[in-house]
Amino acid sequence: MYGIINKSIEELVTSNFGEEKWEAVRKRSGIDIDFFISNEPYDDDITYKLAGAIGEEMSLNIDVVLFTFGEWWILDTTNKRYSGLLKSGGKNLQEFLKNLPQFHNHIMLLYPKLTPPEFKISNIEPNSICIHYFSKRIGLKDFVHGVLSGLGKFFQTDVTIALLESRDSGSNHEVFKVSW
Repeated sequence: MYGIINKSIEELVTSNFGEEKWEAVRKRSGIDIDFFISNEPYDDDITYKLAGAIGEEMSLNIDVVLFTFGEWWILDTTNKRYSGLLKSGGKNLQEFLKNLPQFHNHIMLLYPKLTPPEFKISNIEPNSICIHYFSKRIGLKDFVHGVLSGLGKFFQTDVTIALLESRDSGSNHEVFKVSW
């Protein structure tokens, strides 16, 4: 993953719990990197270790850590650094979600070494849509759940998100139903 992900994780911890807590997380993770360069790729294992260390340090389940980070990713990191990109995806939540399959094509212009997930949509209804999430990375469904929740908040839309299918249950991808 790119450094911007790890940098955002650091910002989530320092903004909410302070520098000392970040240092404790970094130490617990065993990651000996003083700072992350946003546009440099890093091994995925670093990100997983940081998320696990946050869970251990804060006595939180990893699903809570990943969900919280997903919301943070949209509402803080992406909104601050790439608000134009978020806004160009659609004028409301439904429009943005319909355009989600093409969204990472734009991001790949900024991060050419990106290995993005793939999204497909189905069951488009006036008040709901199904999002199919495909990724080579395992264990990020709770992050995606948080991203979808964060998008609802970004577009000031109350959402309900249900996980309909999961790799944990034998599917080859996750399917989320987002209702508003």
